[in-house]
Amino acid sequence: MKEAKGQSAPTEAVGGKERQGAVQLPKCRLHFSHPLTQHFSPFLTDLPPEAARDKPRAHLTVVRQTPTQPLKNQFPALHWEHELGLAFTKNRMNYTNKFLVIPESGDYFVYSQVTFRGTTSECGEIGQGSRLNKPDSIIVVITKVTDSYPEPTQLLMGTKSVCEIGSNWFQPIYLGAMFSLQEGDKLMVNVSDISLVDYTKEDKTFFGAFLL
Repeated sequence: MKEAKGQSAPTEAVGGKERQGAVQLPKCRLHFSHPLTQHFSPFLTDLPPEAARDKPRAHLTVVRQTPTQPLKNQFPALHWEHELGLAFTKNRMNYTNKFLVIPESGDYFVYSQVTFRGTTSECGEIGQGSRLNKPDSIIVVITKVTDSYPEPTQLLMGTKSVCEIGSNWFQPIYLGAMFSLQEGDKLMVNVSDISLVDYTKEDKTFFGAFLL
């Protein structure tokens, strides 16, 4: 069979020479992802890069705390840095008066780490003069406040004993999980003793959330 004029059969280079009749395959790209991306791959698989960049997210870092009067039946809430250093709020996520405010309904990953430091001795001394104001445990709670519901809701809680750690101790508590949140929900972090929070470095105590 004769070839049509002005057209030539596809060629393939073999050993530096071109061989006629080869079929050219379309080029493809290899995509590599970070382990964190793989962990959330069921949520991110079909999203274009532009959509991922537009999602609400925030990462807040610790600041020196000023003791304030907590709400009834609640531990004191922490204040946060939301603009300087590693801290940021993006894509309508807002921080105001101790709260992260959710701008869009959806499933969010919410997380916080609070590092405590202090001095203590054996638990057996609790209740005796020198131990009267020293805790035997530390507690962190991530709390949700919703305008349509009168009572705050505990989303996550972590606790550790500091009874037998030693005279000088450092203890981080990390919390993190996925929650279905509604537009206007407010999140805060409460701690059992605000005076024990380590605010010396922004990578020790932090709080954040992002839409999946």
